[in-house]
Amino acid sequence: MANVHTVKLPDWKRMQIPGTLFCFAHRGYRERATENTLEAIQHALEFDVDGIEIDIWNIGGQLLVKHDRRLGRLIAGSELITDLCPETLREMLLPCGGRVPTLREVLEVVGNHAQLNIELKGPNCAALVAAELESYVRDNGASFEQYLISSFDHRQIYDCLQMLPEVRRGVLIDGIPLDLAACTEPLKAYSLHLSLDFADAEMIADGKRRGLKSYVFTVNSMEDLHLLAGMGADGVFTDEPKLVMNYNASKTAEVLMQQHLQAPEEMADQSSTQATTPVVSTQSGQL
Repeated sequence: MANVHTVKLPDWKRMQIPGTLFCFAHRGYRERATENTLEAIQHALEFDVDGIEIDIWNIGGQLLVKHDRRLGRLIAGSELITDLCPETLREMLLPCGGRVPTLREVLEVVGNHAQLNIELKGPNCAALVAAELESYVRDNGASFEQYLISSFDHRQIYDCLQMLPEVRRGVLIDGIPLDLAACTEPLKAYSLHLSLDFADAEMIADGKRRGLKSYVFTVNSMEDLHLLAGMGADGVFTDEPKLVMNYNASKTAEVLMQQHLQAPEEMADQSSTQATTPVVSTQSGQL
């Protein structure tokens, strides 16, 4: 008997059950560790989230993972982070005791466990991100499809399309444009990223007509999860990964229960069909 080899898909390629929402851990798991740190990302991965979302700045030619344009909220000070040299920013301790990581460090921690959404926060990030991803994928046998580059700066998304079209692109929108999702067309986007405040069924439907996934930020309540699922959203960015994973688990259980209940009915229908179907004899002229 021939050996049968099963191929295990990487975690980030796992199938999404109908009715569930793709779960992006927004800046990692912020309740467990300081946002955008390796520790926060590791905590999120422990919950088997579908994706991780991080924020990227070009600081002196290095890609550093941080959200705010100024110091003050997590690190004492008031300077623009783009006015600092990368070594200085990397030396500063965050509340959890960790430090501001680089994009390469995040890529290594995420591995093939989840999709990674890289949001370009500051200017002049596109070329560096494209080069870093190209290098990492080549050196580690990864897949470009695992990564999603997004930004409110649609010019940088266009730059990414020109430099590294293999990587998926997400278009961030904080509002409802007159032409709905039309701005995604010249960017050949994969996904539309909508603010919860402006999540709209018509906008999501227009995105679907254009072949786009619709992801909504930032969603932290069960009520909003149900609301967005009803609108047809494909996923959410959340500060509460456990909440979303619990929601998905309940929806998966509902699907499995429905399939279990339907199975006896389908078997009964098949038996009934077989019982009433005439058998054709191999002898000519007989039924």
